[in-house]
Amino acid sequence: MLCIGLIVTAIISALWIRHSTLENRLNMMVLLSGDIAGRISMTDEQGKSKPFPGKNPPALPPSKQEGGKDLMLNPFTYIIDTEGTIISSNRLRGPFAQQIPPSVLQNENTIQEHFLNDMDVYVVKSPIEMEEEVIGWVVMVESKQNLSRVKQEYTQLAIMIISLALLGWAAIYILTTRLSKPIKDVATAAKHIAEGNYRIDLPNNSKEKEVYELIHSFEEMTKKLERLESLRTELLAGVTHELKTPVTSISGLLQAIKDGVVTGEEAKEFVNLSLHETEKMKKMVEDLLAFNQFAAKAVDVNKKRHDLNDVVEGAVYSWNVPQDERGTKVNLTLLGSPVEVNIDPIRFQQIMTNLLNNAKQAMDQAGEIDVTLHEEAAHILIDVKDVGKGIPAEEQPFIFERFYRGEGKKYKVRGLGLGLSLSKMIAQALGGDLVLLKSSPSGTVFRIYLPKNNS
Repeated sequence: MLCIGLIVTAIISALWIRHSTLENRLNMMVLLSGDIAGRISMTDEQGKSKPFPGKNPPALPPSKQEGGKDLMLNPFTYIIDTEGTIISSNRLRGPFAQQIPPSVLQNENTIQEHFLNDMDVYVVKSPIEMEEEVIGWVVMVESKQNLSRVKQEYTQLAIMIISLALLGWAAIYILTTRLSKPIKDVATAAKHIAEGNYRIDLPNNSKEKEVYELIHSFEEMTKKLERLESLRTELLAGVTHELKTPVTSISGLLQAIKDGVVTGEEAKEFVNLSLHETEKMKKMVEDLLAFNQFAAKAVDVNKKRHDLNDVVEGAVYSWNVPQDERGTKVNLTLLGSPVEVNIDPIRFQQIMTNLLNNAKQAMDQAGEIDVTLHEEAAHILIDVKDVGKGIPAEEQPFIFERFYRGEGKKYKVRGLGLGLSLSKMIAQALGGDLVLLKSSPSGTVFRIYLPKNNS
């Protein structure tokens, strides 16, 4: 592109120089012919006109300078009478021998272009006047080739174009070197990542903003990929462990019944334990399937107009039913007046069930959970507050990531770590959101946002 641009620039510049030189030299010929005509028509000291042609013919521009060097402008110059007969010329040989063609004199233009002797020439004429009467002409003739000939200007142009080419090449080389090295480093790092090596070291001292942002974004992507790979490994280990445990329990309980180790009421208790473990395993599989469906956006959310007070009250009641009467108590504070929103009650109940279960698990002993509804200009806020020991500050940024389980729950509560991730996706599918409002050693508050006029 640099070479093409410079070539085009050189061609346009050369044409412009050639055209400007032609115009300037033609204007110079007009001035020179006018000056000669003016000198011929001068009057003497008594005010009488000099004779034309006189005994001493007027001096014409020489054809050569001293030293034999060509003049920059050296046209054929003729002094002719009104009939076109040549009276005097500055050269013995020229395009005209004895007579100037009538077409030159009849043409009113001072500057004329003609084709003589297979050559394109320009003719410039200026009138010789005496006592306000034209008595002859000064005619200058020069070929277009000579008038357009440029030497020094082309040399200067060539020097300028070559200098620009060298400077442009140097600038492109330096810039390309500065840009290509970090890009090659990123490409090499990408190959390492493809091979499973996430420990990369990229220099991040580039002064170019775009390169700096590229390296920074690549490093952030690498960290996320490494974390996802770690989560995938933990998922496989976690799913294997969580599913293997109930399967092992069920297998052992049923084997004991089959072998007659337990009988009667004890055998029934073993069967009930097996059914309980089966339900736990079924719940984990359902959570995993539901999460995959929501992640793939393959689940339809059927939203209809409902009174939010009724929906929240129904969700809390459904969660309370299977709970121990001496267990956790839920304090529900509804809106002062009914507010209808577009909502899917079944999906909303999934969110509330996950939040209430997490709140109960966060409290070592039976305690109280506060569910409070607030109304804002554009949203309804539902706060779920427990009095548990809270979520550690270092774990809070990751609680909504899929398959993440904090250290406090990893070895105490069985599950796949999908509850909060699934709840957040459901809330977003309802047009709202689920956020961690605050968490401290005195308790945790989750907030559900639901728009008033969602569709």
